[in-house]
Amino acid sequence: MASGADDDPLGSAFLRLFTRTGQEHLAEVQVNVHVAERRKGVGSLLLDRAVAAAREAGRRSVIAQADAETPGDRFLAASGFRKVLTLIHARLALDEMDRSRIDRISAVVELPHHGYRLASWRGTVPGELAKTFADSRRAMDDMPMGDTDYGVVAWDVDRVLAAAQAVADRGDLLTTVVAVDDSDGTIVGFSELVVPGDGRGDGQHYGTGVLPEHRGHDLGRWMKAEMVRLARINHPELSGVVTDTADNNVPMRHINDALGYLPTHQALQYQLDL
Repeated sequence: MASGADDDPLGSAFLRLFTRTGQEHLAEVQVNVHVAERRKGVGSLLLDRAVAAAREAGRRSVIAQADAETPGDRFLAASGFRKVLTLIHARLALDEMDRSRIDRISAVVELPHHGYRLASWRGTVPGELAKTFADSRRAMDDMPMGDTDYGVVAWDVDRVLAAAQAVADRGDLLTTVVAVDDSDGTIVGFSELVVPGDGRGDGQHYGTGVLPEHRGHDLGRWMKAEMVRLARINHPELSGVVTDTADNNVPMRHINDALGYLPTHQALQYQLDL
């Protein structure tokens, strides 16, 4: 926190130290400065302190994010951070979407998915599916992240359960759709959506992924269409669903386009190598 001579707050910096296995090298910083106090060195002072703390904690990379063409974007670029990733934010307005098309994709009218089926649940994964669901999370290991020094996150049953509990503890609603391999009953892909507790506003996609050995069967589009269909049924007052996708994740961007998501803005990920 930075304060003026009269102790009025001028700005703040928040530093997050990642502790998950595979990401102990990483920190994330967010700097906020009151509009009237910008361009006076406050942001630089806060950022320097945060970076020093990350260095003292033994981190090798600090990441930060800002919307494109904003003061935050320019500040990070001028502070020695390099742009490592562009995220395309998009939104699907549920009252304007092509419902018949979503239903056709979900019901596999357009393209059959031989050997696979969909399953879904709300909240925590059922106990009998927890292990195979945790195993399916490696679908995100090769998610396009540009040049970000993001590491590889290790998932197990405990972490899957803890993530669902964290969503519930803050009062939000989690829905998960999975693709199941009929040959052995294992989960080979998943798509997650988090909705505000009152079921209004916009839901946020938390991730959609398919294991590498099962890609090429249109499972990603199938799961995401089913998620949209369920969102419309389970949360009739929901306005839309939003997602963010790396600009170099061409397959997922094509899925979003096919389902009717419209881009809203771009966010830039910056990184400082310590």
